[in-house]
Amino acid sequence: MKKLIAILALCIASTAAMAQTVPQPMPASPRMERMMAQLQERFAAANTTHDGKLTLAQAQTGMPRVAQYFSEIDTQKQGYVTLAQIEQFMAQRTGSH
Repeated sequence: MKKLIAILALCIASTAAMAQTVPQPMPASPRMERMMAQLQERFAAANTTHDGKLTLAQAQTGMPRVAQYFSEIDTQKQGYVTLAQIEQFMAQRTGSH
């Protein structure tokens, strides 16, 4: 029993130590936060099926800029893009990723 408690204590201590060494992301600027909020709102409005997946037709109707780069964003060629994929694409294009 003492060994188990010692092992648990060691695991907890090592987890806490590792958490302190993980670099924290830089806080987003107010402008970037507004842009991301707008992106989320536009995605939600364009995603008429409310399934978290934007098809090319939905993008053409509600997010024409996404539709313009749809094939580049849909790297896995699934026929749809997610908000996370769009955010990743934007980050790569702006060099902030």
